[in-house]
Amino acid sequence: MSWPAMSIEQAHAAMTAPGSPYETTEITIDGRRQTIWKNAPPTMREIFLASRVHGEKIFLVYEDERVSFDQFARATLTLAHALQADGVSKGDRVVIAMRNLPEWPVGLFAAWLVGAIAVPLNAWWTGPELEYALRDCGATVAIVDAERLDRMAPVLPQCPQLKRVYVSRSPQPLEGPQLVSLESVIGPSASWGNLADRPVPAVVLEPEDDATILYTSGTTGNPKGALGTHRNAVTTVATTAFSTHRNFVRAGQPIPKPEDRKVQVSFLVGIPFFHVTGCLCIVCPALLGGGKLVAMHRWETERAMALIERERCTHTGGVPTLAWQILEHPARTQYDLSSLESMAYGGAPAAAELVRRIDEIMPAASPGIGWGMTETSATFSGHSGEDYRRRPDSSGPALPVGKMKIAGDDGIELARGEVGELWAYGPNVVKGYWGKPQATAETFVEGWVRTGDLARMDDEGFLYIVDRKKDMLIRGGENIYCVEVESALYEHPAVMDAGVIGLPHKTLGEEPAAVVTLKAGMQASEEELRAFVRSRLAAFKVPVRIVMLEDTLPRNANGKILKKALRPYFDTSS
Repeated sequence: MSWPAMSIEQAHAAMTAPGSPYETTEITIDGRRQTIWKNAPPTMREIFLASRVHGEKIFLVYEDERVSFDQFARATLTLAHALQADGVSKGDRVVIAMRNLPEWPVGLFAAWLVGAIAVPLNAWWTGPELEYALRDCGATVAIVDAERLDRMAPVLPQCPQLKRVYVSRSPQPLEGPQLVSLESVIGPSASWGNLADRPVPAVVLEPEDDATILYTSGTTGNPKGALGTHRNAVTTVATTAFSTHRNFVRAGQPIPKPEDRKVQVSFLVGIPFFHVTGCLCIVCPALLGGGKLVAMHRWETERAMALIERERCTHTGGVPTLAWQILEHPARTQYDLSSLESMAYGGAPAAAELVRRIDEIMPAASPGIGWGMTETSATFSGHSGEDYRRRPDSSGPALPVGKMKIAGDDGIELARGEVGELWAYGPNVVKGYWGKPQATAETFVEGWVRTGDLARMDDEGFLYIVDRKKDMLIRGGENIYCVEVESALYEHPAVMDAGVIGLPHKTLGEEPAAVVTLKAGMQASEEELRAFVRSRLAAFKVPVRIVMLEDTLPRNANGKILKKALRPYFDTSS
């Protein structure tokens, strides 16, 4: 049978028809008509309750610790009752700030079960950054690990609203009335199975109740807290497998049934739980579907491959750089990675070459990518399998519950193929920014979120991200999209990582410059790379300078290149 057996429109219609698992319906939310997944759980509490059926199956693996679904549930319920005893009630904010430890999802779901707003904080942040978020969201309780406590301790006096701080895995005795050992409440992970199976707190939860405050990456200025509802979160959870299942429908094949799987879905987690993707696209779907999460203390490529082999991981991913590091690692062939069924990534631009390399090196691991942002509760478009292979520079079409448009500066939709700002609308678009009405009004317009991404769509609705609005530079009146230049560099067989910025110029305004990391054991000169780009792009887009780094480019926890951190590599004093 020729590909595809169905168009995207036909596949979406078939998959969302009455009686199907992905059936959709329309409702009114805040006065606006929205298309929603009819069969999605109403709140995150139902996801927790549904996970109880997985019992003794392993849910969390961290180093040598193994936690079953039942153990996780008992620890979560125990902590939820402790939060209630602390006076935490519906709408209060509970911060979770720690590494990818088994205690992280315990804190997340304990907060949700008592009706609190869960506030995952970036574990990479400094003390002042953590203080900013604690004060901004007005958290009354924080659940942290010892490293985050060390950073927070000097700023705790500036957070008088913070009544309780639960500290996990502290090597030192805790001093101060706010501080409580988390182990004194739930014990170490190995003992969670001995905890009493407590009832779920009797709290009324509704789909439109506030559920999360997830902070934007804050690459410019202070981060903003995106306020999401239970509806936003469950929409994303119900979306996770859609694009993979669409591949079967597009091919004219039936969607595989979960009960027919012979091995447990197992994720090597290459991104932080606190990232919107880690939280809503990995932790929560795994809990609902009985998947295993294999977490690492920190990302080390060879250690990651050893864990894939040991745990027979079926899925991995994160940002494109992590996929490149596995594919290009000199020791890759020493590990059995045959269990991998998928390598999916997002959060940063991915070169078309990455798709080809995955197919070449790991043909059983289907490549996948998507577009989304904190303000859309992660995934908004999905792209994988054959569709991705045929359109390797696309991020896929919008999911059936969402709408995208490419708009000019006036907000009016442009014709297909034209480049403009991407706007998104759907039940996973958050309500706005916590405590920031002006920023909310500037970004959210009648239910649409102005994403700040420059993009275009083709005739079938496939999305192509061109650049961030703020990353576009203008050289002598000509627009240069940094992503376009980065993509050209990625096509060079020696380039693993690339970032492009604009350098000031007296007469032209700006000129492009690049910082690249080469693959292990490969070489390329600056002039060779400039010539390579010149053979693919107009001369005015060729970087005037290219700096080589031995390490990967500096990125924030969300995988975005820190463009400001690239500037010191260039002497612009002259």
